[in-house]
Amino acid sequence: MQFLYVMDPMCGWCYGFQPQLDAFLEKSPNSQVTWVMGGLAPDNDEPMDAALRETIASYWHQIEGTAKVPFNHDYWRVNTPYRSTYPACRAVIAAESMDKGSSRTMVKAIQKAYYRDAKNLSLEGTLVTCASVIGLGSEAFRRALRSDEIEQILREHLGIVRQLQVSGFPALFYIGSETRAYPLTLGYCQSAVLEQRLNSILDDARKPGGV
Repeated sequence: MQFLYVMDPMCGWCYGFQPQLDAFLEKSPNSQVTWVMGGLAPDNDEPMDAALRETIASYWHQIEGTAKVPFNHDYWRVNTPYRSTYPACRAVIAAESMDKGSSRTMVKAIQKAYYRDAKNLSLEGTLVTCASVIGLGSEAFRRALRSDEIEQILREHLGIVRQLQVSGFPALFYIGSETRAYPLTLGYCQSAVLEQRLNSILDDARKPGGV
């Protein structure tokens, strides 16, 4: 089976959704997932203002309560945060370009660094460390991260997001016949709900004249 997953590695709800996605995919071990970077926040070198910091910090508590995933709230105390997720998106794309199929492991490395280890992902060095953790060469990764090629691929990802009319993350699609994309979720949900929605789509496809 083919799936398309639109997410952002610095999206808190995507982090909360990751265990549910893992559980869902474990039941389809031969499925293929295309990871599309959503580009939650463009490049920005201005530190977050206090109001935005408080808003996002409050989201973390909400996600923690709903998704039961741990957050290291010290992040807000020990870092100067920036509202910019494009670097992390490029990092996932760069990792995939160097090692096909590594999007998932790179996303998890980024999420761990950010949400559990309170590392600042707006800093290139943090992203290079994440790449090293999953076995990628630091200098080669740094070059890829800065390359025009990776920037172009990010723009292509953002084009897919617009084409699918995704306005929030996470967003998971089942890719059916004729490469039609069927939404399984447009937001956080449990793995059991994903299974129910996929089974419903597959059942409809088996009916005469089905999708």
